[in-house]
Amino acid sequence: MEPASRKEKQKQRDSSTRGDRAKQKSAQQELKQRQRAEIYALNKVMTELEQQQFEAFCKRMQSQGE
Repeated sequence: MEPASRKEKQKQRDSSTRGDRAKQKSAQQELKQRQRAEIYALNKVMTELEQQQFEAFCKRMQSQGE
């Protein structure tokens, strides 16, 4: 094999490896964004539930005091 052809093959491998790494990084970023959105949505639901429970508790306390 000539040294030039070895270099060409190495360049091809390097460029495909870079592409794979870029795809993996992009996929990881998308996953992080999706997880973050899910966490925010869950936090909103839990906050609303907590508020409902607190309001129900306050109503019970008021009715007991009367």
